[in-house]
Amino acid sequence: MYANVYIKTMPAPRNRTLTLTEEERKRPAKRLLTVSTPQEVDGVIGRTIHGDVLDVLPLLPERCVDLLIADPPYNLTKTFGKAVFRASDNRQYAAWLEGWVAQLPRLLQPTASVYVCCDWRCSHAVCEVLGRFFQVRNRITWEREKGRGAKANWKNASEDIWFCTVSDNYTFNLDAVKIKRRVVAPYRVGGAGGTPKDWDETPDGNYRMTHPSNLWTDLTVPFWSMPENTEHPTQKPEKLLAKLVLASSNPGDVVFDPFLGSGTTAVVAKKLGRRFFGVELDREYCLLTEKRLELAEHDRAIQGYEDGVFWERNAFGHGMHGKARKRLSTDDADVRR
Repeated sequence: MYANVYIKTMPAPRNRTLTLTEEERKRPAKRLLTVSTPQEVDGVIGRTIHGDVLDVLPLLPERCVDLLIADPPYNLTKTFGKAVFRASDNRQYAAWLEGWVAQLPRLLQPTASVYVCCDWRCSHAVCEVLGRFFQVRNRITWEREKGRGAKANWKNASEDIWFCTVSDNYTFNLDAVKIKRRVVAPYRVGGAGGTPKDWDETPDGNYRMTHPSNLWTDLTVPFWSMPENTEHPTQKPEKLLAKLVLASSNPGDVVFDPFLGSGTTAVVAKKLGRRFFGVELDREYCLLTEKRLELAEHDRAIQGYEDGVFWERNAFGHGMHGKARKRLSTDDADVRR
């Protein structure tokens, strides 16, 4: 389904998109791994594997993954670095999905969870294929907050993530992914002057910790003025990955991404104290992953996630505590959430 092509665009002024220099492209990547023989767990942990997922999966160690997050190409014609993924009919796309999904159970712990990203066009096919191998538990829909308008259709501004588990015994850390929301009409026990009911009164405002739903509206798709942004065309927000990692894994667990792209899953796993590895076909994106992992050695910040709390979009500057406000410069004003 792939064909070779290469498109290069020039960055805009003040663009904070993370790119590679020519020197970075040429120098050896210490953690970049190419595999041709069966691997042991210690040989892949912390590594970015350069290769085709269909070739690499059979060589990976058994039952080594606690959490698998996959963002495969959707059933659209789209350019990824030097390759193009070609759209096909639904049956062909489902067959391609099954070609790699069928290899996943061998890699997973009995308590593992699986998340697979998709759009509305291929969501049904993804769910159907996953249901043949796992227990499908939910569909998360998240707002992309952008998209092209259409004269005779609704603007497409959402994507899906299917949540599956290997068994009924799995990790779900509810308290780690609760959202801190501002209380607009605070209710007090006993009327005015009474104690807050299910909310906290703070000098910065009134807030309630709410259970996360399967509809996410607090995310911002990375774009040119955000320091986490890369030139990958379908990059997911670090905040999105942080929710999945925190909910469905524990510190020290192994997180695996078979379509690593520019490395967001690996970077977030590293920032949150998980072990990780991933597979990516395009060498440029592999090198971007390595660069982001190096930066994560010194900067563990995840925009929108502060001191163990996920904040609503646009929460900065509206009651957030001083530590978080100071972190944002005037250049970040248009990406606050």
